[in-house]
Amino acid sequence: MIDKLHAGRRTFIGALAAAAVALGAPGAGDAWAQDGRTQAREFRVGWQKGSNLAILKARGNLDKRLSAAGVKVTWIEFSAGPQMLEGLNVGSIDFACVGETPPVFAQAAGAALVYIASEPPAPDAEKILAPKNSSIKSVAELKGKRVVLNKGSNVHYLLLRALEREKLAYSDVTVVYLPPPDARVAFESGDVDAWVIWDPFAQAAISQIGARELLGGKGAGVENYNFYLSTTPFSKNHPEVLKWALEEIRVTGDWVTSHFDEAADILAPQIGLSKEITRDALRHYGYGVTYPLPPNVIANQQAIADAFHGLKLIPKKLDVRSVVWKP
Repeated sequence: MIDKLHAGRRTFIGALAAAAVALGAPGAGDAWAQDGRTQAREFRVGWQKGSNLAILKARGNLDKRLSAAGVKVTWIEFSAGPQMLEGLNVGSIDFACVGETPPVFAQAAGAALVYIASEPPAPDAEKILAPKNSSIKSVAELKGKRVVLNKGSNVHYLLLRALEREKLAYSDVTVVYLPPPDARVAFESGDVDAWVIWDPFAQAAISQIGARELLGGKGAGVENYNFYLSTTPFSKNHPEVLKWALEEIRVTGDWVTSHFDEAADILAPQIGLSKEITRDALRHYGYGVTYPLPPNVIANQQAIADAFHGLKLIPKKLDVRSVVWKP
């Protein structure tokens, strides 16, 4: 009889805890996290080839960590950040990692996203390139020229800042929107005069076809943060799963910084580049995670949102702070 009473009491307490997590009660997620329990049964992660999450996927430490808590990790591949955040918006994934600009466009479109964490800035990982034999030597000479980039990606903001630095308006150049593979074809064929692109694509163009760097992120004064995002419901209902994921991402980042060769071995076959090019690109990124987002990171993201709104590239003014996770 005593055993039955104890069992009933445990069941009742468990039900109360579950209800608290579902309602997002303060501290409820921490209680689950501390004893390794969760109500979540699946964690759907969006990833891109050549990314930090691709290394996390290949090493398997997140799958192992969440499997111990009864959670299946489902990996869903996307070609770029904007497409990944569309997946987040329609509810096909629970977690994503993208650059600075995609969340701005997604929030402007009404996506129910939440900024979970940020990586250290990586301004050296994005560049404005000119073809090898082009007469163009500086961003100032891009006036009246055709510039290709992936719309809504991190390099979209790089172009804005680079033009501003030369006292040029966005309308002073003709912007062509293409994803990286198509952009490289246009760049090589001479259909465009410059390519604004991130690593490893930038590093590949420099190494393989002699592309020249006109300006990098650091010279343009951009930070180039990567962000980890989730949906509003998942962040409220399963904060413990997000914290476990961030812990494993931190472990993976620490591993990469002391194993660039091994990390390049993982990514090079995915993206069809040599180990040397991939390793050089990896060295340009930041590793680690910070959450909640620091005030300076939020302010930087707000400045990006304001810049795009000022150019009417997004339809409304945004409040970035309102969609920042408060664990």
